[in-house]
Amino acid sequence: MRIECIAIGTELLTTRRLDTNSVWLGERLADLGLAFHRKTAVGDHREDLAELIREALQRSDLILTTGGLGPTFDDLTKELFAEILGAELVEDAAARVDMLAFYAARQRVPAQSNFKQVLIPMGAEPLRNPVGTAPGIWWPDPPGHPGARIVMLPGVPREMKRMWEEQVEPRLRPLAGRPTHTLRLVVAGVPESTLDERIREVRQAHSHLDWSILASLTQVELLVRSGETTALEAVRRDLKPVLGADLVSVGAGNLEDAVLQGLDAQGQTLAVAESMTGGLISARLTAIPGASRSFLGGVTVYSPEAKAALLGLPPDFLAKQGTVSEATTIALAEAAKAKLGATWGLAVTGNAGPGAEGGAPLGAVFLAVAGPGGTLSAGRAFHGDRPDVQLRGSGAALDFLRRQLNLVLNY
Repeated sequence: MRIECIAIGTELLTTRRLDTNSVWLGERLADLGLAFHRKTAVGDHREDLAELIREALQRSDLILTTGGLGPTFDDLTKELFAEILGAELVEDAAARVDMLAFYAARQRVPAQSNFKQVLIPMGAEPLRNPVGTAPGIWWPDPPGHPGARIVMLPGVPREMKRMWEEQVEPRLRPLAGRPTHTLRLVVAGVPESTLDERIREVRQAHSHLDWSILASLTQVELLVRSGETTALEAVRRDLKPVLGADLVSVGAGNLEDAVLQGLDAQGQTLAVAESMTGGLISARLTAIPGASRSFLGGVTVYSPEAKAALLGLPPDFLAKQGTVSEATTIALAEAAKAKLGATWGLAVTGNAGPGAEGGAPLGAVFLAVAGPGGTLSAGRAFHGDRPDVQLRGSGAALDFLRRQLNLVLNY
């Protein structure tokens, strides 16, 4: 089966918004033993989208679209499909009831333009939207294309995902092939190129499998795919000793998950003091459900005044050591730990630019972990723009703590 995804929205081409929908859909298709043969992003331009729809109808058996089902002038997806396939758009009574109920529950009245959303092409079925106002479309055997299927989904990820899980995937399951399973390993503290060299022998020994390596600013993911779970288990066994302490997690977790799991495993707690990262560490930790079991809280001490007033660092100490230094970071970690009565204190200072700050060179980052056995510190040097250095710093701090937690767990 030839499957195509069309991500629709000018914002996907002109802003920092990424098309995460097609990545998620690709993973769900793999669970069914299916895969995309093509993915395309297109703007909200009538001519461009119409041309792409015509091409997709000629080459694909299943067309999945995301976006363009809203109430505004630039939402053209189902209108163009209907126009090209010669189908009339008619109001669906159930979809209208759903939309009115959605607004009534919020004590709001829909704009007239919202009623455009409940128009469905003749011959297609609406997909109910339990968390929004735009129904999706399931269109089997569209005019002139027997055997083909068109699925139109909203661009809002939470709406798209619910619709897929509850209404689209069950319809596709009878078409499923052999499911593809994925082994995901997260590694930190190792550049992508170094990791590639390290795993080469294991990868060559299992070269019949599908391998990917994905680098981000704070971690590297290894993805191995196979139809056989036993083959993936063999890879996991072979990789674990090769990756050693750099292995963060196997499965769905990330650095912040690993830190919280390490704390939970020992019944311990954490307090954080952040300067250069501006609260990123706390945000990453509190994004995980259940973080409150071990994360007591954090403080953003960005200025010398905040470091003195909130964590008690003497002004003369800061004047001597600088706001970005190893000594200051150690003092912040120990003060955060003491203030909140935590088992561990984690602190980070640094210079993310654009100019000189705190007497430290651009990209300099200092980390400190105060724990039951004392305080450890480290310095790092990162490149990139300001957001990059801040994000790298947050990841380095979490990884530094993770490694200390693992040493205690494995003692």
